[in-house]
Amino acid sequence: MIVAFSVAPSGTVGDSVHDAVAAAVKVVRESGLPNRTSSMFTEVEGDWDEVMEVVKRATEAVSEYGPRVSLVLKADIRPGHERELTGKVERLERALEGAGVRLDEEA
Repeated sequence: MIVAFSVAPSGTVGDSVHDAVAAAVKVVRESGLPNRTSSMFTEVEGDWDEVMEVVKRATEAVSEYGPRVSLVLKADIRPGHERELTGKVERLERALEGAGVRLDEEA
């Protein structure tokens, strides 16, 4: 499965949450599971128990930065499939190239 999630503290002092997000991403990267972080979400791939444990620990890491935590989670549950974190994007790139569009072009 692939889970895309965003976790951030609420009730903190100031506008920036980068330290809290960095703590969550550190947990994900140290998990050893395939992962990727973008400006809005962190994606992690593995089996149900592995992924949910990482999300739980990342959420706990963020809870150190405020009295309340917001978690947004989206999951693609597809038993029997691995390496989909990159595979889905590779298939999209091939489809776009076939249509004469490059994925890495800026909008």
